[in-house]
Amino acid sequence: MAKSHRGKVLRRLPSRGRGICPDCGRTGVKLLYSQGDVKVCKHCR
Repeated sequence: MAKSHRGKVLRRLPSRGRGICPDCGRTGVKLLYSQGDVKVCKHCR
């Protein structure tokens, strides 16, 4: 994969895919993993 295309999907998400994890409460983490109907961080997946 070319380096110019890495993270392209994240740029389209609001706040670049970052926010507050609803499970652990961490702030500024990437919410990329679906757990039911919510997105959680890597640590909580």
